[in-house]
Amino acid sequence: MGREIAVFDSGVGGISVLRELVRQMPGEDFYFYGDSAHAPYGTKSTQEVRDLTIAHTKDFIARGCKGVVIACNTATSAAVRVLRQMYPDLPIVGIEPALKPAVENCPGGRILVLATPMTIREEKFHRLLAKYEDRAFVIPLPAPGLMEFVERGDIHSADLKDFLEKLLDPYRIGKPDAVDGVVLGCTHYPFVADTIAEVLGDGVRIFDGAEGTAREMRRRLDVAGRLEVDEKRTGRVIFANSQKDPEKIELMEKLLGHGNFA
Repeated sequence: MGREIAVFDSGVGGISVLRELVRQMPGEDFYFYGDSAHAPYGTKSTQEVRDLTIAHTKDFIARGCKGVVIACNTATSAAVRVLRQMYPDLPIVGIEPALKPAVENCPGGRILVLATPMTIREEKFHRLLAKYEDRAFVIPLPAPGLMEFVERGDIHSADLKDFLEKLLDPYRIGKPDAVDGVVLGCTHYPFVADTIAEVLGDGVRIFDGAEGTAREMRRRLDVAGRLEVDEKRTGRVIFANSQKDPEKIELMEKLLGHGNFA
């Protein structure tokens, strides 16, 4: 068993989860794999996404990774249950929209869930929605096209703001359907959270699932006896991507630091 924890996403968005994993477990080594060549996952069929996710997980196991984080809401919905059945001894953690903290912090409020079309149509999301629908008014909103801005490193542009203004206009502060909170149901979306907040208006709270996912992976590694115990060790991050483009690796490195964008 190797040292690395595999972190997987349909593209570069899962780096928002990787950042939190590194923060919570700075002594661990991480292998981040983005499947940008097959992105977006959110508009594919469930079976297509499941097949891709299983194939990548087999590669991580062959590499000797000691745990797998599926840092993609769409891939989690499609494959995490199957993968846990296939590999019951491997710590596998997925991510889901952070609806619980949103409801707890905005009780009785209006909560917008931004996600890919596939995440919203999957049974897993509807089970989650059923748990909290009596505690807040939850509005699922598919956002096809949004993740592509992050995939090309476009996280501050006027085009992005225009896209979000059109998508979110009914839910802005001051409108009849204004919301109190927004759940970022795709790991790409935290990279454009500042623009989402600007468009929706002051006072709208934003939630994503990275912190809880990292905490759960730490717990599972600890239970399995695989957590790095050397507190003085500094881990490393290795990036790989199915799109064989040096600029994609450069983008991933920038997103981990979340800086140096034009």
